[in-house]
Amino acid sequence: MREPQDRTQLLELLRSAHARNLLDADALSMTEGVMQVSEMRVRDIMVPRAQMDVIDVAETPDKFIPFVIATAHSRFPVVDKNRDNVIGILLAKDLLRYYAGEEDFSVREMLRPAVFVPESKPLNVLLRDFRANRNHMAIVVDEYGGVAGLISIEDVLEQIVGDIEDEYDFDDAADNIVLEIGGQYRVKAQTEIEDFNDAFDTSFATHDFDTVGGLLIDRFGRLPKRGESVTLEGLRISVLRADSRRLHLLSVQKLPGRN
Repeated sequence: MREPQDRTQLLELLRSAHARNLLDADALSMTEGVMQVSEMRVRDIMVPRAQMDVIDVAETPDKFIPFVIATAHSRFPVVDKNRDNVIGILLAKDLLRYYAGEEDFSVREMLRPAVFVPESKPLNVLLRDFRANRNHMAIVVDEYGGVAGLISIEDVLEQIVGDIEDEYDFDDAADNIVLEIGGQYRVKAQTEIEDFNDAFDTSFATHDFDTVGGLLIDRFGRLPKRGESVTLEGLRISVLRADSRRLHLLSVQKLPGRN
């Protein structure tokens, strides 16, 4: 057998092995993901600055805790006055001290050091650094030192292994549309358009797409990244979870003036 001379030929060989049942679909998908990650950079998958969920250090816990509950992340960048001044990372679990009634509770003292990486950093190098330093999140900076976004170890791993269960996952048996605290809804991307229309009193066409995920991809003209959003028929629809292959979970919020 002739040895592959480049990546294209290597992929053809792997896909041929899959076709002959020498390699299962999951193994092929992960191998392709590894090769893809080696060619990607942080800017390709980061959560953009405008879509970052941050906490201002000047806010008191009673002010930002409802936000923490609504977004349901495990880690939050903490800023001092503006998003270019990230002073640390707050772990949601550290807020248990506040609920425990610590009199001298201070958000600033709870902060973990923030890790900063350039937009141009290769993903495979970032993954190696995450593993070596046991970090789970990094703040992405542009060439001028300003904050461009953030990236987590899960974002990188999902490029390789696909969907990873996290705080956004539903039980497989759970409903496709679930009302969350704060009046927002979490919606599985595979929810059928007809069911979505019934739930939100919308009138999206059902003959072009089967699912709300397909509808969103059409409106963006591409596969949107986590954190991106669009407004349709009085609803703000945001991507909560997505990988390089498909959408998984959406957040739907009814805008003011819409019943």
